[in-house]
Amino acid sequence: MKNILSIIKDSNYSFSLFDKSLVDELERNIKIKEGKPYVVCVIRGKEIILKPEEVVRQLYLMKLIREYGYPKKRIVLEHSINFGREIKSADIVIFDKDRPTVEYIIVEIKKPKLQDGKNQLRSYTNATGAPIAVWTNGGQISHYNRKDPNYFEDITDIPKVDQTLEDILKERFTLKDLIVKDKIPNEGKSLKSIIQEMEDEVLANAGVDVFEEVFKLIFTKLYDENKSRKDKEIINYFLKGKNYSMVAEPKVVYGKENKNSYDEIKEKVAEIDDSNFRILEFRNTGQSEGELKKKIQKLFDEAKAKWPGVFDEASQIQLSPSHLSISVSSLQDIKLFNSNLQIIDEAFEYLINKSAKGEKGQYFTPRHVIDMCVKMLNPKAGEYMIDTAAGSCGFPVHTIFQITGHLFQNTDISEEEKENVLKVFGIDFDEKVVRVARTLNLIAGDGNTNVLHLNNLDYDRWNETISNREWLEVYGGGLKRLEVLRKDSASYKEFNFDILMANPPFAGDIKESRIIHKYDLGYNEKNKPKSKVGRDILFIERNLNFLKPGGRMAIVLPQGRFNNTSDKYIREYIAEKGRILAVVGLNVNTFRPHTGTKTSVLFVQKWNDDSKKGPFCKKAEDYPIFFAVSEKSGKDNSGEYVFVKNGNGQPKLDKNGHLVIDHDLHNHNSELPDGVAEKFIEWAKKGKLSFWK
Repeated sequence: MKNILSIIKDSNYSFSLFDKSLVDELERNIKIKEGKPYVVCVIRGKEIILKPEEVVRQLYLMKLIREYGYPKKRIVLEHSINFGREIKSADIVIFDKDRPTVEYIIVEIKKPKLQDGKNQLRSYTNATGAPIAVWTNGGQISHYNRKDPNYFEDITDIPKVDQTLEDILKERFTLKDLIVKDKIPNEGKSLKSIIQEMEDEVLANAGVDVFEEVFKLIFTKLYDENKSRKDKEIINYFLKGKNYSMVAEPKVVYGKENKNSYDEIKEKVAEIDDSNFRILEFRNTGQSEGELKKKIQKLFDEAKAKWPGVFDEASQIQLSPSHLSISVSSLQDIKLFNSNLQIIDEAFEYLINKSAKGEKGQYFTPRHVIDMCVKMLNPKAGEYMIDTAAGSCGFPVHTIFQITGHLFQNTDISEEEKENVLKVFGIDFDEKVVRVARTLNLIAGDGNTNVLHLNNLDYDRWNETISNREWLEVYGGGLKRLEVLRKDSASYKEFNFDILMANPPFAGDIKESRIIHKYDLGYNEKNKPKSKVGRDILFIERNLNFLKPGGRMAIVLPQGRFNNTSDKYIREYIAEKGRILAVVGLNVNTFRPHTGTKTSVLFVQKWNDDSKKGPFCKKAEDYPIFFAVSEKSGKDNSGEYVFVKNGNGQPKLDKNGHLVIDHDLHNHNSELPDGVAEKFIEWAKKGKLSFWK
């Protein structure tokens, strides 16, 4: 018997959106004739060859009949639509209940790519006047309300047979609904692809700064979800009572291994009575576009007050009411408070690079690389940690997850935890990424942050920056906490941090003699200052100066620093300052599509013979070093993420509804085989390293 997986293999179609019972039923009905699979069509009642596209169509027809309740007599396949002299066929058409010749819902399956399918749908709905359109390839799905010939507006779902479009728009929608209906796991999309779709629909012609306007909307939506955090605690309490968990720490809950799938958790959440839950406000509920803009602006104003220092107090949403309406509809069904910040990171990385307009853009460290570093360096509550080239603050935020046991889950944290969170710092010179980082850090840290906008390499000029009153209003609290850690109260050169993790920019050389003269690595073997020095080289020295004796560091560097004979002096400098713990070679695809530079992560612990000053790390000439090479980067040659598939060949979701990236750096909470991090931890414990005793 031929199964569905073998039929759709090597096509652009999938069946991950459909319930297993529908897939099993379709498979049972397959008959093989002359080596080809046939089924009896659900609507036409005659045998048809089951090609990949037809698999998706038959499953969606079964869904329309079983789950939505549409009678077969209202459904027509290959419905002719006239375009003047040309006639085209729509894959599935559902006709209006009261007007049996009027098209109500049009479904497009032929085009396996969203944009192609959407263009086709637009032409069909314009020709027929149908108010609702659906595109799916079986792995992704989009539901649209045709507002006018120019715009499609996302809707959560299509109406069931006894519902109207207004029922869908005005549906009471709480945090529980957002978890159950979250577009990203349920529709197989990413936040980046949704933003790209918004650009195609309205943003490209809106005459606004796309980064700023999308950032405002994400910021506002995060705040709206944050307002429902008490409901999140109720959901967590309910799940815990059923031996389920959506927080980081417990691998074993009530004596049972906690390995629940997203689908199981979604089923349990659906059982919760949410009649007393707060109704989410970041939604287009069918009100006028002007009223919607007032509502979203008010929510944005509240968010600015709650999380200051990201947007100016006078900042307004610049999108027109009609463009805002479409953008809100696109984002409203995405749960941004997911434990894995990769969803938000990927979107911001795309937007920041786009707004760089050809300049050297920022690129963020993939979350699985960050998690490997955090696991290996083992930060503990009470330790001070910093990222000196923070980007979106992946290293600090994941350190916060590690020390609190809370993922990015929108729940209150204790006062003791807040105290530990305020020992985590980030510095970056790019104002845009600092604002992104502050947003994520404010939320992960529950309302306070130590992310500072400073040029880290040019520390002698910090005094000029911090004397600016406006700068102090935003960053003053974090600066005070940073100054406590200075070795010399009159200088910003050396600090007493326990841990440093960073991915400094490799691009470009520093040519300013004023900066080069401050660094030992800025001089040649004849003790003469160099005319230029690689930016990452200066970061190596700068980072070592941030660590106290016994402090530990992970830094991403170009592979050449480990191999080039001309860079021997750098390796000798590092070995003089500390013990090289590990070198992990990353796959060449890790930072694609932004760069194909081969990189490695260097792990170092600063020498320390005095246990009163910090963790013991006695200086030695000869010692073992942990070496590893990653063979699975989690990305393909074009820089797209590669995800793990389950037994049916469909993308696998972890318990938080996230796709599992296929890599070998760590075990993704036992979803993957043990990776580099687990092997290092085993090695470190055997070697009795001070931070793994």
